[in-house]
Amino acid sequence: MPLHHAYAPAMARAILRKSLRSTRNMFSAPLRPYKFHIGASWAGKNMLQSLKAPSFPSRSDIGMWRDHTLSRAKAVNSVSAGQDFLFVQSMRNDSGIAFGVADGVGGWAESGVDPSLFSQALMFHAHRYSRNAWAGEPEIDPTLDYEEREEIEGWEMTPYECLDLAYGGVLREKFVQAGASTACLITLNASSGVLRSANLGDSGFIVIRSNSILYRQRPQTHFFNCPKQLTKLPTSSLRRFSRACVDSPSEAETYRVKLGDGDIVIAYTDGLADNVFASEMVQLCALIARRGGTEDEQVQMIADRLVDCARLCMNSTMRVSPFERDAARHGMYFRGGKPDDVTVVVALVREAT
Repeated sequence: MPLHHAYAPAMARAILRKSLRSTRNMFSAPLRPYKFHIGASWAGKNMLQSLKAPSFPSRSDIGMWRDHTLSRAKAVNSVSAGQDFLFVQSMRNDSGIAFGVADGVGGWAESGVDPSLFSQALMFHAHRYSRNAWAGEPEIDPTLDYEEREEIEGWEMTPYECLDLAYGGVLREKFVQAGASTACLITLNASSGVLRSANLGDSGFIVIRSNSILYRQRPQTHFFNCPKQLTKLPTSSLRRFSRACVDSPSEAETYRVKLGDGDIVIAYTDGLADNVFASEMVQLCALIARRGGTEDEQVQMIADRLVDCARLCMNSTMRVSPFERDAARHGMYFRGGKPDDVTVVVALVREAT
């Protein structure tokens, strides 16, 4: 018997829509040819800093998220990330993955401000916005009627937009009274394989393809060792912070590229880039790939070894570092590595054939 004979017209339409939706769910699952394996590691620049209790209350939203993030398994022996922080977040409907790193500007400590608060809050809000957003256009079945299309939740969000939203979240965060941070945000689209990024300051990332550097993010600075940075000025005693750099998310540099099977993306704070050359990062990735293991094991080992390498190099005065070379280019003398916090997120791309 036809539906319209057995039920009232409105009820018949509702039953038909539900039946069609179930059929679409069975036969039109979104295509996800790309899978991303993620590893992350970090270390404060000294043990006293690494063992320092975090500043956000443990029962606050940011405090609980921070503690959960720092509970990720890693081989590096360091409790906290110092003034750095990171996030890794699956995006809506597994449409992709978002991740990023931030480096709190240490100069604020001289004014009694904990630089880690800004970087932690910035990464928290980046995670918060990323989990509800799509890596690309929201996946809407074209056969849906208008009312059903309105039920699709979320929106497409670029790293550039995420950076702006996260910065706004920090400005509204009462616990963060002042501070500044660099930031590098990246999204990877599981449907298209497209990487998109937004970077402000001297954090950054590289893309490695076939043991060669496909792309390397250049640092953005005002002058030597003074990166561009997102800043929150205190509401009082402004004269004490008159030298603070105040940059906007609109000044972030963006990049887009289609990734392929086997590509490696490494996002990092300047604790890595100032102590380890990009060519050495490539060599380390190649060595670990030859050792074998699962993809998840490989990316975590890459992240851990990069942090270990940076810590070793930053404490050496016998080895020429990237920071030493950069100082020489600016007519300054500096020998060896630069002690700093270091944070790394590694992504390995796998494409279904």
